[in-house]
Amino acid sequence: MVGIWGMGGLGKTTAAKAIYNQIHPHFEFKSFLADVRNATSKLDLVDLQKKLIYDILKKKHKISCVAEGIGLIKHQFRRRKILVIVDNIDKVEQLDAIVGSHDWFGPGSRIIITTRDERLLLNVDRACQAKKMNKEEALELFSWHAFKNSCPDQGYLEVSEKVVSYCGGLPLALEVLGSLLIKRSLAEWESQLEKLGRYPDGKIVNRLRISYDGLDDSEKAIFLDISCFFIGKNKDYIAKMLDRCGFFGTIGINVLRERCLVTVEGNKLNMHDLLREMARVIISEKSLDHPEKWSRLWNRQEAVKVLRNKSGTEEVEGLALSISYGKLSYSTEAFANMKKLRLLWLCWVQLDGEYKHLPKDIIWLCWEGSSLKSIPDDFFDQPRLAILDMQYSKLVQVWEGYKLLERLKILNLSHSLSLIKSPDFSQVPNLEELILEDCGSLSEIHPSIGQLQKLSLVNLKECKKLSSLPRDFYKLKSVETLLLNSCTSFREVHEDLGEMISLRILEADYTVIRQIPSSTIRLKNLTLLSLNGVHFAHDAIPEYLGSLISLQVLDLQGTDFHTLPGLSGLTKLETLRLNDCFNLRTIPDLPTNLKFLYALHCPALETMPNFSEMSNMTELKVSDSPKLTEVPGLDKSLNFMTLIDMSN
Repeated sequence: MVGIWGMGGLGKTTAAKAIYNQIHPHFEFKSFLADVRNATSKLDLVDLQKKLIYDILKKKHKISCVAEGIGLIKHQFRRRKILVIVDNIDKVEQLDAIVGSHDWFGPGSRIIITTRDERLLLNVDRACQAKKMNKEEALELFSWHAFKNSCPDQGYLEVSEKVVSYCGGLPLALEVLGSLLIKRSLAEWESQLEKLGRYPDGKIVNRLRISYDGLDDSEKAIFLDISCFFIGKNKDYIAKMLDRCGFFGTIGINVLRERCLVTVEGNKLNMHDLLREMARVIISEKSLDHPEKWSRLWNRQEAVKVLRNKSGTEEVEGLALSISYGKLSYSTEAFANMKKLRLLWLCWVQLDGEYKHLPKDIIWLCWEGSSLKSIPDDFFDQPRLAILDMQYSKLVQVWEGYKLLERLKILNLSHSLSLIKSPDFSQVPNLEELILEDCGSLSEIHPSIGQLQKLSLVNLKECKKLSSLPRDFYKLKSVETLLLNSCTSFREVHEDLGEMISLRILEADYTVIRQIPSSTIRLKNLTLLSLNGVHFAHDAIPEYLGSLISLQVLDLQGTDFHTLPGLSGLTKLETLRLNDCFNLRTIPDLPTNLKFLYALHCPALETMPNFSEMSNMTELKVSDSPKLTEVPGLDKSLNFMTLIDMSN
């Protein structure tokens, strides 16, 4: 069994037909089941089984139910060498009724399946993704439809390249637009291109829309949100944010990817330009010239128009407006009628007036570059607010007095350079993530942080005036990640650190911590410890670091110790970084499961442990360590080695 999957319009059916035409003479028994999705929307699965059986046996059979059909297929086909093409399936029930298992068919049989949903191909022998055409292939296909030749007519090359670029390598679009533009003048071509910028071709949109129509309401909302607001954003971050908002983003994004409606490239969300156009058609089609009635406002021109005219309606669920230079100011009254607004994303936009006019359904508020010095009292009537992101703000203090935001889960005030102290956290009892990175004036964290029983992430990177955390913070059992990198005034990690039993990641690079508390030994879930550039008292790494049984990554770069403690007990350690440890003389022993060892620029390093049992080593870098003359047993640890650097 072979599956071909990809977004609509990529030519999966065309490929299946070509394969069928090429190999069908080698099969006595064969069937091409075209467009199964459409066929089963009009008929039932029993009719599909009847067609398959008739194609193979050349005889009609009475079948009363799917189970009876399956029994007949298995009995009649299992000794026959059969070729079956199952085109455009969209439900697992279709597969189960027609080609449920390999053993239904005789030796040498070939089953080829096409679909838009990768997940339907979990049980095939091989799944092949249909790819979009490159520019040269696309131009040739377009030319055959537009000029009946392999290349554009004279004078049409530049405009043809514009059309091909618009199509994004999608054969369906190339064929539709090529046929539309054949024997038309250059002026008509240019006019059509301009029209496509506002009104995508209906034939293309309708074909692409089939995948969208098969989603549930939550998946449709996520797809439209991504198309308008999240292209190019980190997939994991957006999934987590959507999860926090109650939209099941983790599973939703995976479903969209499996159905070829979004792609993930370098962990960034993306989608084909024509799918993005389709999404925006869906949003605007009922009120084309009335953006105030659209569910999402993503275009700056349309958003400005609605805010300036105060014409927003209760149809608006999401609005994004970014100003690249200067600042624009709008009245808060412009939002008063957007009763369903749940996502508001403003960048360098100023709001004037009373904040009581903001809708009460906002779940995610991102307001970068806010000029507020403190969040005003009338802002806090936001019973559903889950994410408050005010990076690059002018905030000096977050709020005064008692301001309950009971559902707030994420507070991000990063790069708010004037912020002096954190808020009273007793007002956000369900906070899960606190992100205050690069708040250069922040010198105090409110003691109430110790009351946040659901807090899992604390990011205080580059808070250069922060010297310590409240003692009660270290008694939190929920914190999994603590980031203190480049807190250049941070002096002390309290002895109660060992009570943070859920802590998995601790990064404290370039702090002025002089020692790690002995209670650290109790951090049995710690997988990553980074102390890059930390200068320990007495130039010694604590022996108890060798007892952190879950540790996978240990970063001690730039520290000034002379020797490492025994690390052989760290049975899960995979990566050890010791670069720029200028006083390090000896590495006594290492765990045998270590994969990556980096000890570059260690001029005093003389002694390495025996590597004869280090069979998992993948990379070893010890360059610029002139006193190191040998690595004992290295020749016996080369099974998985991909890189050794011993230069200088």
